[in-house]
Amino acid sequence: MLDAWMMDWMSRTIERAHLGGLNENREEHQPGEKLKLLFAGYNGAYNMGADVRVEEMLRQVNHLVGPHRLEASVFRYEDPRAECYFGDTRKLQPQVLFPRYLNRIVPEYDGVIACEGSTFKSKFTDLLSALMVGSLGLASANDRLSVAYGAEAGDMTPELTEMVIKHCRDSYIVTRNQESTDRLKMLGLKSDTGTDTAWTFEPLPREYGEWELRKQGWRGEPLLVVCPINPFWWPVQIHLRKSMARLLGMYRDSHYARVFFFQNNREIEKKFDRYLRAFAGSVKAFCKKRGYFPVVAASERLDQFAMRRLSSMLGGTPTFLSSEYDVCQFVSILRCADLMVSSRYHAVVTSMPGGVASAGVSMDERLNNLMHDRGHQHLLMNVAQPDLEDRMLTVLETLRRDREQIQDEISATVVRHLGSMSEMGSRLLSHIGERYPDFGDQKPNRSWEGYLPAMSENLHRQIEVHEDVVAPAAA
Repeated sequence: MLDAWMMDWMSRTIERAHLGGLNENREEHQPGEKLKLLFAGYNGAYNMGADVRVEEMLRQVNHLVGPHRLEASVFRYEDPRAECYFGDTRKLQPQVLFPRYLNRIVPEYDGVIACEGSTFKSKFTDLLSALMVGSLGLASANDRLSVAYGAEAGDMTPELTEMVIKHCRDSYIVTRNQESTDRLKMLGLKSDTGTDTAWTFEPLPREYGEWELRKQGWRGEPLLVVCPINPFWWPVQIHLRKSMARLLGMYRDSHYARVFFFQNNREIEKKFDRYLRAFAGSVKAFCKKRGYFPVVAASERLDQFAMRRLSSMLGGTPTFLSSEYDVCQFVSILRCADLMVSSRYHAVVTSMPGGVASAGVSMDERLNNLMHDRGHQHLLMNVAQPDLEDRMLTVLETLRRDREQIQDEISATVVRHLGSMSEMGSRLLSHIGERYPDFGDQKPNRSWEGYLPAMSENLHRQIEVHEDVVAPAAA
């Protein structure tokens, strides 16, 4: 009920802004001024994927607009290292009562770019989606740029669905896959298909990751990285009663932050235990037979509970937690893997440019869409399937046996997504130029790579091999 109340408050705030906009004389952007953009996302919350995709989004927009012409601000939550991310952007910490907060700050900007991947879905929480949709709706209500960039659309509650239809109809939406575009079209919303923005991210050199692994006992054996989560305790919701009880020591295991709590009951715990035991059984059998060195990695701080329990089931195998490293360090460790099995979408995405042969254990459409896009449906599993242990062991053997072929197919997928990222950058620049003509494309004859931020030699080598897969519009 409290979640619904917050969403209703956000909707009423947007509606009042629309009414106020009919009469107020708003200060408009003047030629020669910097473009002030607010990047609204889930950043600085110890989530590696969220930070990587926004880091690359900012690099791309900086490249397209020109760093001397852009004044960017980005949401930051609790991770103090986020002060070192995102260049020289201004860091803002959203307030719990976000409708009032957004209503105050959004009009200060020339536009909002919602950069949360899960903007149009209810799987994790309606509240984060409501914050993103609220930012977009308020930007439109104040006659500002309103852009969702690289967003995913999935199942939504009726309340969130109504909010999206009502307040995002004037937003420019670029999804990260065709499935998301199709979902939004069913709601009557226009969108273009793009991709995620993490593809251009370059971590520290491999030597750093190898050094960290050797500190934990690795001696150069073939390396298997597994990335478990708790797929069953979502969505996060507001619970005032639990907040009061927590003062007495209750509900600590299901506490997320402040007044927010995960779902928690015996059935959820049983499902979680079966999921972890499937990982443990298959990894043990595979590593014993094939001589692989297993490590457990958590690319989101919340995954530390799954990471530690799985490590214990595996006899104390080494662990790596994202909150103990910066994103450049953590991805360097991931890319040392020969094989990966992950329930985390961005653990797979950020490892792909490094040539890691990966498989997915999916809880929602994100890994489903990615594996189908790669043509690797046979490497996709579901967190709740009853034969998960046997299936995972079969998939691990397939990864080992067909590793070179899978790596080549992954490399081609990376290059194809670079082409999509280039095209969405071109479209974004055109959209900005329609609203602010002095920020139109200053280099209309640039190559498709010219719409991407600076890329590593590794990516350029992959482009040389697979440039034929880049979409004609991008090429």
